[in-house]
Amino acid sequence: MESTTSTRKHFTINDFEIGRPLGRGKFGRVYLARLKENHFIVALKVLFKSEIVKEGLEHQLRREVEIQTHLQHLNILRLYNYFHDDIRVYLILEYAPGGELYKELQRKQKLTEQHTATIIEELSDALTYCHENKVIHRDIKPENLLLGLRGEVKIADFGWSVHTPSLRRKTMCGTLDYLPPEMIARRMYNETVDLWCIGVLCYELLVGKPPFESNTHSETYRRICKVNFKFPSSVPAGAQDLISKLLRYNPSERLSLAQVLEHPWVREHSQRILPPCSLMAS
Repeated sequence: MESTTSTRKHFTINDFEIGRPLGRGKFGRVYLARLKENHFIVALKVLFKSEIVKEGLEHQLRREVEIQTHLQHLNILRLYNYFHDDIRVYLILEYAPGGELYKELQRKQKLTEQHTATIIEELSDALTYCHENKVIHRDIKPENLLLGLRGEVKIADFGWSVHTPSLRRKTMCGTLDYLPPEMIARRMYNETVDLWCIGVLCYELLVGKPPFESNTHSETYRRICKVNFKFPSSVPAGAQDLISKLLRYNPSERLSLAQVLEHPWVREHSQRILPPCSLMAS
């Protein structure tokens, strides 16, 4: 499936056997699919051009494709290729058999220290790679994280991510519960927005709900801007230390990704396993 843009193989829908639906989004569906030629299993994301145009999302889709095609990391869902016909755009994606982290969290209600620390390490490694490539994700949340064959996390949705050589942006996007104070206040921000999101995610995985969750949007906004959250007694001290050093109002005070990877709680509890072939690649 490897391809570069210059030698990109041109696919059509007839090259695939289409299987069961894997999920549906606002603008299309994702299906399990298999290449007829070599039986390679993929996830095929099918988007309707008319809906993308109607919502003015051509630029966002183009950006998502451009970014994700060039990112190759064990914990980032691969976008192998894409093609289109008169009606639809098709994205040929890596298949993540573990499904959405969001559904796993719903099923288990909360995750163990080991599972959470492993996800935080995998995510921090993948985001280090993104930031080195001048990509800020901006929308890290359980719905945008998939699980691979060995349960490893895969960052999936790059629709909101932004490739910005300056790494400074002023657009408001993302999910309310995960928005950092600087985005709510529409101030300039940089890649440290992703660090805030790691803090929110770590809390949600251990507690079962995000730290600023409230009955109304305005109350959620208020709590985020005051960084007003409490830990249940069930959250271990090491995790509390990590989360409280990420959920800082001032972006420059947040831990760096390197510090997250070296944090004692992550080091003690993460059970990340790297397959032999990826040790050289990542």
